[in-house]
Amino acid sequence: MIRVLLADDQLLVRAGFRALLDAQPDIEVAGEAADGGEAVRLVRELRPDTVLMDIRMPHLDGLAATRAITEDPGLNEVKVVMLTTFELDEYVFEAIRSGASGFLVKDTEPEELLRAVRAVVAGDALLSPGVTRRLIAEFAARSKEPATPTGLSELTEREREVMALVGIGLSNNEIARRLVVSPLTAKTHVSRTMVKLGARDRAQLVVLAYESGLVRPGWLG
Repeated sequence: MIRVLLADDQLLVRAGFRALLDAQPDIEVAGEAADGGEAVRLVRELRPDTVLMDIRMPHLDGLAATRAITEDPGLNEVKVVMLTTFELDEYVFEAIRSGASGFLVKDTEPEELLRAVRAVVAGDALLSPGVTRRLIAEFAARSKEPATPTGLSELTEREREVMALVGIGLSNNEIARRLVVSPLTAKTHVSRTMVKLGARDRAQLVVLAYESGLVRPGWLG
């Protein structure tokens, strides 16, 4: 059973998400929070698998709450998914850099939301890949000069290749087809790359791919 915490200051938004999630046989809503501070407290108390976190909330916003969760060593297994009203929210890229596992726009189709919750808990792929690519390209274009992250020199040529493909938003299955290997082999390469670079999850691996210069915004087409 996948346990989800809802963090949004709008009661109707939380009610809509709860109705959708609780109707699934493999998902349950573990709790609800109306602000970031309450979200952090409930995550520590309830230990959900993932948090659907609104970026803009009173008292403590979603970005600060995400940092508090992802920087706590005892909460390493909790995945945070940011919720935003607009596709290119100015805080989303920073949220991913802070440890969020991905993001969704609030008007996402119900099927996509359910797929996203399951995917982020499984650690399989970034959420809303098309939107994610546009957002990362937008912010990467404004980023500083590429810096080599610690551990990049330890990667094999194949792992660098896989990291670049993750960076342009490909799933494990798409990487497998591109490299003519099995999905399990692709997943193994991704996992080993994350371990070597100390990346919390796939989303942070994407950020590192851009910051290291392995991927450039123009690659996205």
